[in-house]
Amino acid sequence: MLFHKHYGKSVSRLPLPGCLLEMFPDEVDSQSEQSALHGGRIRSFKHERGNWATYVYLPHLPEEEFRLLLKEMLLVARGRGVVMTPQEEFHLSLSQTVALRHHWIQPFTQSLRAGLVHCKRFICSAGRLRIYCNAEGTRTFLGMEVSNGHAQLLDLVQVVDKTMAEFHLDPFYKDPSFHVSLAWCVGDLREQMKEGIQELQSLVDDHEEGPFQLMLDCVEVQCRTGNKTFRFPL
Repeated sequence: MLFHKHYGKSVSRLPLPGCLLEMFPDEVDSQSEQSALHGGRIRSFKHERGNWATYVYLPHLPEEEFRLLLKEMLLVARGRGVVMTPQEEFHLSLSQTVALRHHWIQPFTQSLRAGLVHCKRFICSAGRLRIYCNAEGTRTFLGMEVSNGHAQLLDLVQVVDKTMAEFHLDPFYKDPSFHVSLAWCVGDLREQMKEGIQELQSLVDDHEEGPFQLMLDCVEVQCRTGNKTFRFPL
């Protein structure tokens, strides 16, 4: 399927980093206005003064080989009538997107730093394509699922979840499908995309020098809160 249901355990709600990176102007509250301003994307929760959209993740800086492969995949999807937009930034999420009060930012990031200080660097890889859709059905994502490094990622999530619990915020998903989102489109297009998943996967598997593997060098955890980014070296 170009795409199937979100996590293997039927967890369907995804963090929406692409539409939540910015602090939206307080005077612009209309959902339709925000949708027009941000490519049709809709926030997963209402913006309120003093709340900062926040999520924790591992960044990924792709090489040119990856960008060329993604471009080829999106051309194939377009040929099947599904127009997807590539991610502006690539990362692997370690938390849901939550609303953090402004005065919590310093203690929140201090807690993360203290918890991550004993975590070791590692490498994980991804190569299987999957489709994810957020709970609201407003965005569909093409992702590449991690196949190696799952145990280390769960260790990081345990640290992040502990900090979330300190501030009474939602933990990450149970039995998560760790992945890097590659591209997105507006709406729930899982059914439309079913037919093309094998064709897209074949582009990954039949790459020039063998099956393509997206390698993540996990040396730094980052936390994006509003328009601020905090970095925590492993």
